[in-house]
Amino acid sequence: MEMENRTVVSEFILLGIPNTKGHETILFIGFLAFYLCTLLGNLLILSAILADSRLHTPMYFFLCNLSVVDLGFASISTPKLLVSLWAKSRTISLGGCMSQVFFFHFLGCTECLLCTVMAFDRYVAICHPLRYLIIMNWRVCTILAAGTWISSSFCATILTSLTFMLPYCGHNVVDYYFCDIFPVAKLACADTYVIETVTFTNTGVVAMTCFFLILVSYVCIVYSILKMNSAEGRRKAASTCASHLMVVTLFFGPCALVYTQPQLSKVLVTAVHLFGYVATPMLNPVIYTLRNKEVKGALRKLRGGQTTAR
Repeated sequence: MEMENRTVVSEFILLGIPNTKGHETILFIGFLAFYLCTLLGNLLILSAILADSRLHTPMYFFLCNLSVVDLGFASISTPKLLVSLWAKSRTISLGGCMSQVFFFHFLGCTECLLCTVMAFDRYVAICHPLRYLIIMNWRVCTILAAGTWISSSFCATILTSLTFMLPYCGHNVVDYYFCDIFPVAKLACADTYVIETVTFTNTGVVAMTCFFLILVSYVCIVYSILKMNSAEGRRKAASTCASHLMVVTLFFGPCALVYTQPQLSKVLVTAVHLFGYVATPMLNPVIYTLRNKEVKGALRKLRGGQTTAR
């Protein structure tokens, strides 16, 4: 019996979204629509920016990076969730579970750092407009973008390694719709204090540091906008920041609820996660398109229409 209880886990079973029995078809159609819209929206943004030389600027370079992150986020759990809803297949291999944990924290950390870099870009553009192209040259932009991806992969590798170094001795039912550190670590037959502490510290330190830097950037931006003499200048400066602020709110809002309120019910946490990591990647392209005439013009040019007058 002892040998049986020490069986090494080679696969996990995902219980899925709670309290949704009997609604699988509706959920499948809804999540499929979200996923397809996310893919279409972000691929259109990427294509429009790459095709229009006028958008080859630091701001849109970072927006391209954000679109890649959103494409990745949408593909972490949604395809497996769709399979689970349609084919009732809830089993995921150990490698698949490890991949979900890694890419979830890899892309989450990348978006967190990317939002900070984009805030710095807006700060330089508004507070130091005459030196903008000197400060945000392509070498600096490349280093900042590469730094976000490399440091995020390092962070995700540590968290994933710590999670799956724990012994799993037979319990393999993950009480969630995808593999994340805390639902998986609960199944380990060993003390999980270290991994839980490291995860809370890591995610908390990264997120709070980024949020503080973004806050400082926007305090400086608001101060510079208030000092402008031209009402039109103030309006244009505020407009360039509005889209980024909405993206920051959509990203940090769900993170704050999930990771700072552990007493939240599983149903509410799942709803927040679904909004943050299924709906938000679809909304980001919409936000930047609706509030940006240059992106609208590039999309018209991409489909062969007339660009807006300059």
